[in-house]
Amino acid sequence: MTQLSARLAGLSPSETLAMSQKSNELKTRGIDVINLSVGEPDFFTPDHVKAAAKKAVDDNFSFYSPVAGYADLREAIAAKFKRENGLDYGAAQIVVSNGAKQSVCNVLLSIVGPGDEVIVPAPYWVSYVEMVKLAEGTNVIVSAGIEQDFKITPAQLEAAITPRTKALILCSPSNPTGSVYSRSELEGLADVVARHPRIVVLSDEIYEHVNYAGRHESIAQFEAIRDRTVVVNGVSKAYAMTGWRIGFLAAPLWIAGAVSVLQGQYTSGPCSIAQKAAAAALAGDQRCVEEMRLTFLRRRDLGVSLLREIEGLRVNVPQGAFYLFPEVNAFFGRRAAGRTIGHAGELAMYLLETAHVATVGGAAFGAPACLRLSYATSDELLAEAVRRIKTALDAIE
Repeated sequence: MTQLSARLAGLSPSETLAMSQKSNELKTRGIDVINLSVGEPDFFTPDHVKAAAKKAVDDNFSFYSPVAGYADLREAIAAKFKRENGLDYGAAQIVVSNGAKQSVCNVLLSIVGPGDEVIVPAPYWVSYVEMVKLAEGTNVIVSAGIEQDFKITPAQLEAAITPRTKALILCSPSNPTGSVYSRSELEGLADVVARHPRIVVLSDEIYEHVNYAGRHESIAQFEAIRDRTVVVNGVSKAYAMTGWRIGFLAAPLWIAGAVSVLQGQYTSGPCSIAQKAAAAALAGDQRCVEEMRLTFLRRRDLGVSLLREIEGLRVNVPQGAFYLFPEVNAFFGRRAAGRTIGHAGELAMYLLETAHVATVGGAAFGAPACLRLSYATSDELLAEAVRRIKTALDAIE
């Protein structure tokens, strides 16, 4: 029997995609399932972006694109960093990929190897630790609980650094918690990194525009570590373009060049039509971004208010993204529907089967006491989902 590679055998499937698949299976059986498991805006791509894509088709942008992306898109991205973040990047420092997920993986595959350690604050996005494994690196998990708003401190970061530390992954606003690092909090982390010149910071800022804390702050703003910081972003969350698969990074030239070489060998440049749509999104009217942000803010407030009415849940107020991450361990060891709830994954399955609401157990994010719920859905569905969750949790003995 042919054996799979050790590289693949060491990877875990995405729990978020697995729960979404289970939800869809129930739906095909005619069951009314509300899916709060996937982080995807429920809005349609703005019309001016779709118009740009249609024009690109008519203008015959149907050939291979440059590996790092079209020049006009990279220039639009550099202009966005200057305009919105006060960061100066040349087009040569920008690499466009098939989604921000590929951008993150490209960086890790380019800089991490056997024996290298990558510091990953927990809770973390499910794919970070798997990508580090793929790069044959070692994950060093630094946990931050709800009592510290799921954000690590400079002291925790310093304690995790060893002579083998190669990278730090940050995500702000965060998936799965929605937590947002302030400028002063980022400065504290940057001061630690500055004392360790071998460390590269990979800053995932894909939720930049889903931010309720005011101006977005990037760790790349600090001069002492700017030449060792990679900023990853994209158009999927801000412009409701998840299916267009356009992400990008801004990096020091030596990393951008390495990423281009790597990408050139295993995917080449991203979709030509999607790139033209992304350029229109970045350079066009931004009112759509603010309208979506305000809608998400309203839903956040609704979700937090309703969840806090459920006895046994501990809920903080996330300052960004579109997730709620309640602590649910008060239900562990208790019985419902003929089963004992042992951990958050079993609670998520109980909610799916009993309440017909899909959530994701926190173990997949390095936080086994929590559940992740996405509120990227309508107010009506969100309210109904929480009503069902409350009924199911109230039935636990």
